Parts: sequence; structure tokens; C-alpha cells
Amino acid sequence: MLWGTTGTAASFLPDTVPAVAIGASTMAVGGILLFLFSARRAIDALRDAAARRWLLIGSLGVLVYPLAFYSSMDLAGVAIGNVVSLGSGPVFAALFEWLWERHRLTARWAIATLVAVVGVVLIGFAGHAGDTPGNNVGFGIVLGLVAGLAYALFTYCSSRAIGVGHSGRGVMGGMFGVGALLLAPVLLLTGAPILESVQSVGIAVYLAIGPMFVAYLLFGFGLRSIRSSVATTVALIEPLVATILAVVIVGERLTVAGWAGLALILAGVSVLISARQSSKEAERS
Repeated sequence: MLWGTTGTAASFLPDTVPAVAIGASTMAVGGILLFLFSARRAIDALRDAAARRWLLIGSLGVLVYPLAFYSSMDLAGVAIGNVVSLGSGPVFAALFEWLWERHRLTARWAIATLVAVVGVVLIGFAGHAGDTPGNNVGFGIVLGLVAGLAYALFTYCSSRAIGVGHSGRGVMGGMFGVGALLLAPVLLLTGAPILESVQSVGIAVYLAIGPMFVAYLLFGFGLRSIRSSVATTVALIEPLVATILAVVIVGERLTVAGWAGLALILAGVSVLISARQSSKEAERS
């Protein structure tokens, strides 16, 4: 839900702020906060050779994701950028699990993911009445796929590092701390326009604290009990929240297909949540 506020919040930034600057400031500042909040645990994770490998690989995803994600929304439009980036995440996450672990995916996961992805596609490509996407939709879609790959990469690597025995808080702090260092040069080169007004600074601070710092702390806790492919599917609720906020706050309108897409996302995510609850009840019995 916190991630779903990013598009609405970023829409209030002036056009002079580049998309890469928004992404770099959000993840770099948020990453520093995550590291400071869990410094001891993060350092322990980085010192552990078994976890460090996954943290360093995942930090590359942290570097690429915000730059590709915000650029995708800038070029193809907020709806399509969200659709491609978040909708492709579960597929890439499942691919990583198969490549590195030879993990077989359940039919329930496949059906739930398909239903949710169809819902996301409906919202992005047919759900908004009267919207016009950006000037370079094709390149925006490509960047969205890159963002989805990067998002799935750091999610998968986070779950592997947690599996070694480290806390979600420590893993997130270590991975995003390294990612913040990688993003710092981008922020220094492109971030000056953010400082031109108090409103821009306030929005950037919110993006770093809410959708980044708090959200990824919660995300790390969640990854302790579910696989990365399930986490990325549950996270498809983000376009749902983003669409609702766009309707309520920004004033966008939804078509019938858009409302149908919302219902499909809720249905797909609900199937996964109920599956998790059923498995816990079976374990207790």
C-alpha cells in the first residue's frame, strides 16, 4: 500500500525534476536510513560470506530498479509503467527460483498470479478513461521490464540472505545500504532540481521514508515467511492502490475494464493469502 502512493506523490513534483533523480533520491536516502536503523545487523550480514554474495548481487537490483521504474512511468505513463514493472516481477522471481533452486511452482500460485497479472494489464492498458501515455511508450515498456527484473532480483536475493539465518531488518539494511552507495553519484549529478522548492524537498522526504524506509522494513519481515515469487505476486496490490489514489486524489477516471482489473487483482492476491493461511492451519493440526 505504501508503494502505491509513489506515483501520486511524484506527480506533484515539478517537471524540472528528472525521473532518475526521483528514483535515486528515494532509494539512496531510504537505503541510508535502512542501514542506520539496523547498522549492527546489517554489518553482521555483510561480514557473513554466505549472505554477502546475495546482498551484493541484490544491491545491483537496488541500483537499477528505481532508475528504470521512474523512467518507465515518465515515458510510458504512470499506469503502464506500473503495470509492466510490477506485473513482470512475479514471473522473473519464479524464474530465479527455478534457475537457482529448481523450485517447482504450484498450480495455485500460477493461477493466482495469472489472474492478478490480467487485472494489472486491464488497469494499465484499458482501465483509465481519457489518459494519454508518454511520448515513448515502447522504450518505457522496455524499461518497465528491466525494472521488473531488478525488483525480482533484489527480492529473491533478500530471501536467500534471510534463509542463511539473518533477520529481514539486517538483510534490508545491508543490501539497500550498498545500493545507496551505488546510487549516490546519480543523485549528486541529477538531484539539484529537488532542492529548488520546499514542496519538492517535502515530497522527496516522504518518498524516502514511507514507500522506501518503512515499506522495505515491512517487506523484509514478510520475506521471512513467504517465498520471493509469492511476495512479488502479493505486491501486485501496489497498482491497485496506485489506481485508487489516482482516482480519488488526482482525479483520473476508470473504465469498466479498470474496475474489473481491480477486482481480479484482489481475487488473485486473496487466493495466495488464503493458501498461506490454510498451510499454517494444516501445520498446527
